[in-house]
Amino acid sequence: MNTTKQLLGARIKELRKARRLTQEQLSEKINIDPKHLSRIEVGKSYPSLDTLERIARELGVEIKELFEFMHHVGGKELKDGIKRLLKEADEVKLRLILKIIKTIVH
Repeated sequence: MNTTKQLLGARIKELRKARRLTQEQLSEKINIDPKHLSRIEVGKSYPSLDTLERIARELGVEIKELFEFMHHVGGKELKDGIKRLLKEADEVKLRLILKIIKTIVH
């Protein structure tokens, strides 16, 4: 099981790569040492709140999006996440979800 620190780091790396930024480029933009960014991305270090804010701003996302890493978890955590999201959906959204699932499975 991945720790929150590892999942956060993987999410930051995922978003950084999607923006085609190297660790060196992002670390320069947010004014931290590239080694510190590397430690964050591999889950060995937590970024400060100020650093999180700068990372989010440079990646063009809200801070909460840095913590959207359900697609990185598996097993029970994944199922629990799906159940939680389904409970929040209204009937119209549930019908759409069912259509999408049927399309993917079949």
